[in-house]
Amino acid sequence: MRTRIARETWGTGRVLRDRNAGLYLLGVVVSGFGTSAMWLVSGVWVKSLTGSDSLAALTVFALWAPLLAGPALGALADRLPRRLVLVAGSLVTAALLPLLLLVDTAERVWLLFVVLFVYGTCGVLHDAAEAALVPRVVGAGLLGDFNGLRLTASEGMKLLAPLAGAALFARFGGAPVALLDAVTFVLAAGVFAVLRIPGDDRPERAGGAGKAAETGGAGKAGETGEAGETGHGPGGFAGVLEGARRLWASPALRPLVAAGAAVMFLAGLNGTSVYAVADDVLGRPPAWVGVLYAVQGAGSVLSGLVAGALLRRMPVAVFTAAGAALFAVGVGARALPYDAAGLAGSALIGFGLPCVLIAVLTAVQREVPESSLGRAAATANTLVYVPNALALAFGAGLMALVDVRAVLAAVTVAGGAVALLLVAGLRPRPGRA
Repeated sequence: MRTRIARETWGTGRVLRDRNAGLYLLGVVVSGFGTSAMWLVSGVWVKSLTGSDSLAALTVFALWAPLLAGPALGALADRLPRRLVLVAGSLVTAALLPLLLLVDTAERVWLLFVVLFVYGTCGVLHDAAEAALVPRVVGAGLLGDFNGLRLTASEGMKLLAPLAGAALFARFGGAPVALLDAVTFVLAAGVFAVLRIPGDDRPERAGGAGKAAETGGAGKAGETGEAGETGHGPGGFAGVLEGARRLWASPALRPLVAAGAAVMFLAGLNGTSVYAVADDVLGRPPAWVGVLYAVQGAGSVLSGLVAGALLRRMPVAVFTAAGAALFAVGVGARALPYDAAGLAGSALIGFGLPCVLIAVLTAVQREVPESSLGRAAATANTLVYVPNALALAFGAGLMALVDVRAVLAAVTVAGGAVALLLVAGLRPRPGRA
């Protein structure tokens, strides 16, 4: 028993003991606290100044909109030193946030939206640079552990920071929250600045990584026969599409990214149903939604802690399918008129969804050469997360027309179908070796 437990925690312990990985996770915790607080407060801030629910909802869109430009921003991240992107992006965001001290009337709310848009743009660039840098920092064998712990840190901040941000706003207004967020980004920039990057941090000097690094290949263009294994790869519009080409050309990545997009669309539909679940299914007041989200967040934290160990024990497609299946079962449980079922369903949703997201990112980092990894990761994020935003808009209208139990049943069936299709894709096809 002791040996088995040691094996399961081996990867997590190595990540936590590694200087670079530990520093990076510290940066995620620090900046994630400010981001989570700001995410909640920005909508409340706009609502308090304008009285408009629509404008308050648009704050989330302003943060998400840059994700649509993920392939182009990922291509930019592939042409710059990755640590420079992390540090500069954090400092730019920190410099912009104090401008929000000027937002004290409804007429100046536009400034908040501009800052949030740039905030989201820096976030997309940061994620692309991070995805490309992490494999060299922690190694291919620990990617699942690192990505899981990163998600755990992020989700942990989402449980704590919104409460702190709401309390600050209620007592002092939005300005202290903006300043707190700025300070967290300055601290994160300092953490990223002292990372020790193995080799040259410039993408054109890094050569092929990802799968080539795992197999011991040198990544030279003459050996791989692929353009872009060294250097920047294609430029211009072709360079922007290079990430999508990498994803589409990979038999391993194509079904995973498609499954991730499908599950996140279903997650958006499920997200729009949570208030109806509390009211129509469980007979609880709207405040009960906070309990459901807290349990879901706890499930996400646990998922991130064990993801690396599970990814070493099963194929990535099976891990992804298991996450989709747990999500589907959790959604189905929410349709039952019992508090215990609603809470258990939230925990399963919280555990299952991160499995899908961690699997997709880890697979992209393992399969794509480092020279194209930033744009491939950013493109994958766009393909996976944009359906979630579309589903939130679609589901908001759907809730007014369809009984919530019917929506939950449909999401359950569709999530189960995604899991089955992934598993079915693992079977050898007739006539193939």
